Amino acid sequence: MDGSGVERVRLTPWSEGDFWLLRRTNSPEMTEHLGGPESEEKLADRQRRYVEPSAGRMYRVTLADGGESVGSIGYWEREWRGGTVWETGWGILPEFQGRGLAASAARALVAVVRRAGGHGALHAFPAVDHPASNGVCRRAGFTLLGQADFEYPKGNWIRSNDWCVDLRAAPANGSRPGPTTNRHDR
Repeated sequence: MDGSGVERVRLTPWSEGDFWLLRRTNSPEMTEHLGGPESEEKLADRQRRYVEPSAGRMYRVTLADGGESVGSIGYWEREWRGGTVWETGWGILPEFQGRGLAASAARALVAVVRRAGGHGALHAFPAVDHPASNGVCRRAGFTLLGQADFEYPKGNWIRSNDWCVDLRAAPANGSRPGPTTNRHDR
């Protein structure tokens, strides 16, 4: 291992068969900082977007030593401060939280997004009162730029931290990109 921990997880492009995982992460516990669970109709719409992304991609996060699904992570375009950037978000199932898997997945995703190109920065916007997700950003090598307000979902304002990785910069530790099981990365 190169010290980054990315070998602990694999990122597999989202597929039709992953709807069960989307449903599992739609619990009150998992969506507490995102405005709460979505309706079945909104989940079905999200599944369609995840399977056929136009810019960016969603991944199922699996353990590298057995393939057990532990959560999801992805990236997509966001208009931010006068330009277009990549944004990321993740969810690790409760029974796998606290093991560093989200930070490993975020480091692997940074490598994927770097290869994909397109924009110079990858941002994460966890709620300021969500210590676990802010800790993931810190451990994954993101830089805290400040705070911002976001409406997500519509009608629900969230005070967030703006964490960023400069994708044009060389990886901090010179590590090689993290593993994925499929190279359909754009």
